[in-house]
Amino acid sequence: MAAMDIGFAACFSRSDCDAKLEIRHGIHSRDGLWKPYSVCFSRQRGTRVYGLRYNLLKRSPRCEVSQDSANIDTMSASISALELLKTSAADRYTRESSSIVAIGLNYRTAPIEIREKLAIEEAQWSNVITELCDLNHIEEAAVLSTCNRMEIYVVALSQHRGVKEVTEWISKRSSVPVSELCKHRFILYNKDATQHLFEVASGLDSLVLGEGQILAQVKQVVKTGQGVPGFDRKIGGLFKQAITVGKRVRTETSISTGSVSVSSAAVELALMKLPEATHELSKMLVIGAGKMGKLVIKHLVAKGCRNIVVMNRSEDKVASIREELKDVEIEYRPLSEIHSYAAESDVIFTCTASESFLFTEEQVLALPISPRLFIDISVPRNVAPSVSEIQGIQLYNVDDLKQVVAANTEDRLQKAKEAEAIIAEEVEQFEAWKYSLEAVPTIKKLRAYAERIRTSELEKCFAKLGNDITEKEKKAIHDLSNGIVNKLLNGPMQHLRCDKANPQSLGETLENMNALNRMFSLDTIISQLEEKVRTKIERSKKAVP
Repeated sequence: MAAMDIGFAACFSRSDCDAKLEIRHGIHSRDGLWKPYSVCFSRQRGTRVYGLRYNLLKRSPRCEVSQDSANIDTMSASISALELLKTSAADRYTRESSSIVAIGLNYRTAPIEIREKLAIEEAQWSNVITELCDLNHIEEAAVLSTCNRMEIYVVALSQHRGVKEVTEWISKRSSVPVSELCKHRFILYNKDATQHLFEVASGLDSLVLGEGQILAQVKQVVKTGQGVPGFDRKIGGLFKQAITVGKRVRTETSISTGSVSVSSAAVELALMKLPEATHELSKMLVIGAGKMGKLVIKHLVAKGCRNIVVMNRSEDKVASIREELKDVEIEYRPLSEIHSYAAESDVIFTCTASESFLFTEEQVLALPISPRLFIDISVPRNVAPSVSEIQGIQLYNVDDLKQVVAANTEDRLQKAKEAEAIIAEEVEQFEAWKYSLEAVPTIKKLRAYAERIRTSELEKCFAKLGNDITEKEKKAIHDLSNGIVNKLLNGPMQHLRCDKANPQSLGETLENMNALNRMFSLDTIISQLEEKVRTKIERSKKAVP
């Protein structure tokens, strides 16, 4: 810190965070550049991750990096997009490397009424990647959308502008105003974003601590993203590493032992609401035979329920479930008979991807008057909220499962602490790998710089020697020049390679990279970003008819 001059400007406000403290500051780094950034804090009780970290003053995931004071809106429209980018905020965006950013909301930050509006079906994930990467400051992207979360991970050329573009994209797609999104979203950058995804994949950020279904969903992100332009090296590497972390946590700790899933919690809740003596005889209707529905059926069978009817668009998935559960009679009915079979059922589980209600208040009122229990674990919801107002009807959704989950969480908190240590280690390894990528362009440019000098000097040498030199002598001189350059470059190249097993070398590698950029005027990061922006501009020009 002795080599840096630090300046602060603090302001206190009450906006979208309770008692928010925003500190704007900057650092004069060793390369002489002023690097402004801001950190936002808020007083909150509790913690971001499953109640293990209790900090009175903590970084708020809902607070975004503050706007730069420079107002670029008044600049002439004739200035090119690239020039505009370079002149805004003292060239800040061309002097920083791209960042990994996580933007989203989950069951902790937003109620189901908001989450269901933002839910993105798995079949649309590929298109979403393309749409996000068409934004001016987004280079790579991925989406993770489940019943408990909708999170977008991007590589942004500019942190603030990337967040702004993604937030506006989410708002436009979901018809939720930006002001409303800002109340519920969280934003995490670089190392924090990496740690968050690793915690998600490990089941530490799940409603049901240690549940395994989320790891399968993270795997599906990778499977869906394969071959899609925009799901590239950094984001692809991040999600693949998250899968590795999720597997390692479950192997080296017993966090998933006895854990419950959303589906099993739904079954537990249903049985809690029914008299114990009626469990075996109660008529269970499961609507949807996908992953969630299949797990509901398995848990019902495990609890001794034998009167089960399953409704689905086709019978194929139900037949597959029958093969796995041969000792249990599972009746299949088409969705066209949904209301007639609902009239005969005591408990109705809904777990489909339908974007419209399967049961409205009017439809439920038309059913015979009888105590009836609806467990809706779909996002978007399959049962209209107003159904809960009908006499004799009990309606529960995924947000109501917390009372079941609480009973199963306490004994796994200690195991979660063990998992935290693993995640911290894996985060450092990923960061080392990610930052090593930043050195690759410097290595290439340094070698190209040395090669230009070698070639130029070699030509001068041959010109002075004239025709009095044989091909054998030419080759010897050529090999000598190559050998000298390679020997001279060997030291700098070694200091640009980051050892993944030794995360402490990160800072040294970046210092060496910046030093070489200054000494040889390589301007690697600036030229990289300029090239990326040019590509974006050309793409947008071609898109305009």
